[in-house]
Amino acid sequence: MPNLDLPILVVDDAKFSSTIIGKTLKLAGYRDIRFANSAAAALKMMEERAVSVLVADWLMPEMDGLQMAGRVRQFDEQINHYTYIILLTAKEGVEALSEAFDRGVDDFIYKSDMNKQLLPRIYAADRIVDLQNSLLIANQLLVDNNRELEAKNVIDLQTGLGNQKFAEQKLSGNLVHAESRGGATSYLLLGVKNWAQIRTNYSHTVQEEILLGIARRLRHLIRPLDTVCRVSESQFAVIANFNNIDHCTTSCYRRIHDGINLKAFKTTAGFVSVQAGTSVCAVSSEQSPPKAQEVERTALNKLQYSYDTGTISINRWKSAPEEIA
Repeated sequence: MPNLDLPILVVDDAKFSSTIIGKTLKLAGYRDIRFANSAAAALKMMEERAVSVLVADWLMPEMDGLQMAGRVRQFDEQINHYTYIILLTAKEGVEALSEAFDRGVDDFIYKSDMNKQLLPRIYAADRIVDLQNSLLIANQLLVDNNRELEAKNVIDLQTGLGNQKFAEQKLSGNLVHAESRGGATSYLLLGVKNWAQIRTNYSHTVQEEILLGIARRLRHLIRPLDTVCRVSESQFAVIANFNNIDHCTTSCYRRIHDGINLKAFKTTAGFVSVQAGTSVCAVSSEQSPPKAQEVERTALNKLQYSYDTGTISINRWKSAPEEIA
C-alpha cells in the first residue's frame, strides 16, 4: 500500500507539465506535494525540508536535471538521507541514460508516455526510498553505538590489559590519591625499541605472541597494587604509588626493565629478544599535581633518551634533574 504522505517535489519550468503531474498525484491520494519552477528554487525548498522523491525535467534553464542531481546527492550526504530522483525526458538512447545513471539519477519517465508511467514509477520510488532511508538510519545507529562503545572501552583487546584511556584514568586517580594522602605517584613507560624490526621480520601471529608475552611478564614483574596498561602499539605503562618519592629510584624499576630486556620471548618462530627502553615520571604529593597528560608526555619525551643510552631515565616532576642509571 503506497505511503500517501510521501514527500514529493516536482521541478519543471513548464507549468503545463507540473499541472498534469500534480493532478495525477493528487487523484492518486498523495498529500505532500510541492512545486518549484527552477532547480535553484527546488534546492532551496529541499534545504528547508527534505523530500523522498524528486521529479524534475531533464532540460531546464540555468541548471539542468543532471546538474541538479549532483547537487542533491551532495545535500543527501550532508544530512544522511536518500532522495529518489526521477527525470522527465524526451531523450532516448543508451548513452544518454547511462550518463544520467552515473550522475546519480534513479529513474526516467518519458514525456510521451507520462500518463502511463508516472504512478508506477512513484510507487516503485516509494518502496525503494523507504528501504534506503531505513538502512541509512540503521547504519547511523550502528555508527553511534560503536562510537559510544569505543568511548567507553578501556580494555586493549590484544593483550587484555587496560588501554591508553584506562591508563590515563588510573594515573589521574593515583595523582589525586597521592595529593590527599601523601606519597608519590609513578608513571613508568616501557617502549619496545626494536618493534619496527619485529614487524618486518615476523608475521602478525608472532607479533601478537610477543605482545601477549610482554603483557604476561609485566603482570608478574609489578607489585600487586600496581597497574600495567598497553598505551600504544609498542608501549606499555606501569602506574604505581609510593610512600615517598625518594623510593622512585632506578633500583626500584630495574626488575621491570631487565625482566623484559634480558630474557627472550618464546614464540612459534622461536625465541625473540625485545629491546626495551624505560622512562619514568615521578610526582611527589608535596608538589602541585600536574595533569595526567602532562605526566604521560614527560615520560614519552624521555623515552628516546632511554633508547639511545640503554638506561632507565627518571624524571622527578619540577624537581632536580633526571637521574640516569
